[in-house]
Amino acid sequence: EKFVQRSSGIFGATGTGKSFLTRVILAGLIHADHASTLIFDMHNEYGYADTSSDTGESVPGLKMKFPGRVRVVGLGADTSIRGQSPDFNLVLDEKDITPADIEILSRELNLRETTPTTLDALWHEFHKNWFRDFQEMKVGSKIEDEDGKKIDAPDSVAFWAQHAGVNVMAAEGLHSKLKRVFNLGYIVENPPVDTISHIIEMLDKGQHVILSFGKHESDLDYLLVTNLLTRRIRERWEERTNTFRTTNQNEPRPLVIVVEEAHKLLNREMAGQTAFSTIAREMRKYYVTLLIIDQR
Repeated sequence: EKFVQRSSGIFGATGTGKSFLTRVILAGLIHADHASTLIFDMHNEYGYADTSSDTGESVPGLKMKFPGRVRVVGLGADTSIRGQSPDFNLVLDEKDITPADIEILSRELNLRETTPTTLDALWHEFHKNWFRDFQEMKVGSKIEDEDGKKIDAPDSVAFWAQHAGVNVMAAEGLHSKLKRVFNLGYIVENPPVDTISHIIEMLDKGQHVILSFGKHESDLDYLLVTNLLTRRIRERWEERTNTFRTTNQNEPRPLVIVVEEAHKLLNREMAGQTAFSTIAREMRKYYVTLLIIDQR
């Protein structure tokens, strides 16, 4: 009961048993049932059975121990984890991506200082459709005018930038760097199911969710998905807590968010930007705490 009221950490050098200890603690939390847990399983270690690197023996996964209370979610439509199919797959709607989600990727994408201005202009003009509309623009697209002179085509980045009062080189540079995000297979247009809401619903009802990243193990995937999902969860728990304080009904269920490789999400450069830094500072009063695991 006390453990879930504070953020906590498991620290140790590689090979000292962090994952094993984390698995034991998570099993205890699920068994005690004082809180829901959302586990960002970057290396696909917690859901299904694993083999100990020290002894070669099989180590049971949390899904095996608690089949009715643990849901394993795979990132991407066709993701399998250790050869097994997850309970369901997480895909992100293009409309879920906000400029703030892109700014968090500044270091990964090597974005410039001009990026926030360009993103603000895109959001101002296209709102939730900005991601799709910007992706469909072409860099360097030209047409000929009546005099045979080459001008920027209406579907070009340069044409939009000039009309929006944005630096053309900055807009074209951003478009080029965002190709890594545009090409992510788990970001789709109008998915049939809102899987983020489905995950939040399960946590709300006392289920435990392990998000396995499958083959999507880059820092870019980890930063984008964990921040986006945590931002939505934070909004829901704040809303639920404020309603409870007003009506004194339906107290929110405590939630522990488990984060591996925590230094990637809580480093100084991004301390003010990530959803995790907000949780670390102030979310305890909204029933949300962190369990961070790191070799640093």
